[in-house]
Order: sequence, then C-alpha cells, then structure tokens
Amino acid sequence: MAIEVGSKAPDFELKDNHGATVRLSDFRGEKAVVLLFYPFAFTGVCTGELCELRDQLPRFQNDDVQLLAVSNDSVPTLRVFGEQEGLEYPLLSDFWPHGETSRAYEVFDEEKGCAVRGTFVIDRDGIVRWSVVNGLPDARDLNEYIKALDSL
Repeated sequence: MAIEVGSKAPDFELKDNHGATVRLSDFRGEKAVVLLFYPFAFTGVCTGELCELRDQLPRFQNDDVQLLAVSNDSVPTLRVFGEQEGLEYPLLSDFWPHGETSRAYEVFDEEKGCAVRGTFVIDRDGIVRWSVVNGLPDARDLNEYIKALDSL
C-alpha cells in the first residue's frame, strides 16, 4: 500500500548520479514533481521506461515540472547508467540507508531488497495528486503520467 493521493509527500534528501544533494522540499512552491521509483539500473524494463522518459523529457522536466527517478543503486552505478543511456534528469540513489525513501513511500519490496515501480505526481504544495504502483515485471504507461500532469 503506497502513500495515498491527497496526502503530503514525505520529504527526502538523496544524492543524484553526480553526487549532488536533492531534496523534494527544494521544489515546493516552484514546480510539480514526477517522482518515479524503479527497481535497478541496467535491467530491461527499467532501462526501457527511463529511456522512454528521456525521449519525451520536455513533458516531464520543464519550467513547471521536475522529474526525479529513484532506485536503490549506488551513486557510481547511477552515474554510469545515466551516461550510458543519455539520461539528462536526476537519478537519485536510495542506497543507504538502504531503501529509506522507498520505505517512506511504501514501495520497498523487503524480499527483493528494492523498490517496486511506484510513480507519484506531487503538486507544488507537496501533496500527492496521482500515483500508480506496478509490480517488478510490469512497465508503467507514460501516457497516464501525462494525463495526471495535465490535470494539475
């Protein structure tokens, strides 16, 4: 059971693939956030989803919206993954304390040791306005994110 629509999104502080600190609260009052949790870099479904976002990046990262992708991989792993795939948006590491942010959003799979495919659209006030959680093997529909963003 993930964080519910209408609730305040838990703040977090994570390092991105370049080692910079990113906080959800940095975007409050400024931009809506598409917060996307994915299991692991370099895996087939994850790479496909993240590359699809890359290919439509202006819809998800612009003056009104910030895309943040979170996995339980380490910063060096995310750096190589981002460079290899040409991902020009923040890849955040929820590596240590392992899965702390994924747990806060209730999308951490304790058995597998990674986040499931959870996506949250968070408005400028920090309120979750839309979410979807898919199992590990199930890719998400990008068009659903677009509809959710258009409704803000």
